[in-house]
Amino acid sequence: MRSEDPRDVGWVRQNIPCQSACPAGTNVPAYIGAIAAGRHGEAYEINRAANVLPGVLGRICSRPCEDACRHGWPGNGEAVGICNLKRAAADLKHAGHRITEQLYAPTGKRIAIVGAGPAGVAAAHDLSVLGHDVTVLEREQHFGGMLRYGIPEFRLPRDILDIELHNALRLGVDLRCGQGVGHGPGEIPLARLLEQHDAVLLAAGCMAPLPLQLRQAGAGPGAAPACPDIEHGLPFLVALHRGQSKSVGRRVAVVGAGFTALDCARVATRLGAQQVTIHIRTAEEYIPVTKEEIFEAKREGVRIKGLRTPVGVVLDGQGRLTGVEFVQNRLGAWRPDGRRQALPIEGSEFVEACDTLLIAIGQKTVNDFIEPQVELDEWQNVRVGDAGMTSVRGLFACGDFVTGPSTVVEAIGRGRHAAQGLDAWLMGKPRRRRVVRIEPVQQPLRERSFDFIARQEMPTAPLHERLGKDRPEVEIGLDAQQAVQEARRCYLCNLHYQIDVDRCIYCRACIEVAPRNCIKLVQGVDILDDGSYGSLREAREWNQVGAIWIDNNECIRCGACFRACPVKCIAITRNEFVEVDTP
Repeated sequence: MRSEDPRDVGWVRQNIPCQSACPAGTNVPAYIGAIAAGRHGEAYEINRAANVLPGVLGRICSRPCEDACRHGWPGNGEAVGICNLKRAAADLKHAGHRITEQLYAPTGKRIAIVGAGPAGVAAAHDLSVLGHDVTVLEREQHFGGMLRYGIPEFRLPRDILDIELHNALRLGVDLRCGQGVGHGPGEIPLARLLEQHDAVLLAAGCMAPLPLQLRQAGAGPGAAPACPDIEHGLPFLVALHRGQSKSVGRRVAVVGAGFTALDCARVATRLGAQQVTIHIRTAEEYIPVTKEEIFEAKREGVRIKGLRTPVGVVLDGQGRLTGVEFVQNRLGAWRPDGRRQALPIEGSEFVEACDTLLIAIGQKTVNDFIEPQVELDEWQNVRVGDAGMTSVRGLFACGDFVTGPSTVVEAIGRGRHAAQGLDAWLMGKPRRRRVVRIEPVQQPLRERSFDFIARQEMPTAPLHERLGKDRPEVEIGLDAQQAVQEARRCYLCNLHYQIDVDRCIYCRACIEVAPRNCIKLVQGVDILDDGSYGSLREAREWNQVGAIWIDNNECIRCGACFRACPVKCIAITRNEFVEVDTP
């Protein structure tokens, strides 16, 4: 059955926290269930239907789903290794696996996409599937954007990236690498693209490094002179991945707290640095990267020092870097963005010796090539409406070019959202809509014993190999047995256990066998303004009981209640979002 009832839509949105947390809307329980059954190709396709590049995201995703995983809630243990399982589906699928697409008839509409990073690739895939003629223009000599030029190979092997990008762009997308958009020599003006196409989508990313003003210690006010030992982190990585030869000194200091900063530090160790330190303004616990990345960086010898802000550099008589001057910080209140304030302590300046400084404090967009002029927000990013269109008719924008720096999975989700809006504008109506598919499940799919399976940690290459001449991928991947074990840990939150109140005899058998406080006596259930279910109103006396209700926040889908019910009044359904054609 397919449903658009607010109660069903709300149930899926509220009770599958991993899917709700995923910017691409990946159906996590469905693909994990397929892995548990050994159907890796099916799991790969479920992933690919949402996040386009499963083999890539299975390696470098920021994992917002794992932060939301119910298995990781207090008292439940560790979150399921959702990202590792995504990679397992890609790695373990059959060598002859055939990718499937639901193709639409050609529309005759021509679309140009500026930028072949994750947002542009995701949008190009969806728009080509929808039958449009898509041309992607990429300034670099190879497509992939930050995936190719910003992420080191030891995290994302290029052969994996090439296969995934080919699969996403193989449906007739016209790729024009080495083609810039703007007013420079050999570049195509944006105004001409708008004239030649029915719509243009800007997905140019966020590649310009944020400046950091540093004074020369002991030289009075004013910015320090240019120094060859000081570089911005992202241009450093981009140059390296373009094939340029890069070198670092013996002691490397990295300033920044994101993935780029950690990548710079780990690359420096592979370039021969003997001492690599990341300096951050607050504390390590507030670094917005995965714990695994921090752990592996430390294993490779990277140190992290917190509560410091760089304010100057120390140069010798030849203008070479010998140290960085910092001011000591203390933690302040929480900022509106959810991070802690770093408050400098007056008179606490100190110097750390180093030979190379890599500045990785973030990036900003470059929009000086846009003509005609579009409306910008307060951060000078392009402002778009709900459908992704800018203030110029027919000109859309998405990804980091709109939001500023974000993660790969966020960029993919926003690229797909922009493709939906662009398609609806071109065709005069949305051609796809999201509904809830409800199908019966005959028996429980989990066992209580699965709750006690330890998390399967990702195997990694030995330290002497990863820093050696070949520099292989650090994470090796789960094998088939590990993948099944990890998949069994998933609560399968898309399974909905319901008690038929008309058949229930209130025998309490289900309550007696429940391993958690998941089956409750209730007076009723609140209905929210959007029509979905709200809080349970529990009953304290039997004469107040209106129903016996399964609390999905506590339910671990072990099936004990289903097996114990003497009148078989408990039903199991699989409830999940699917996209269907609009009539």
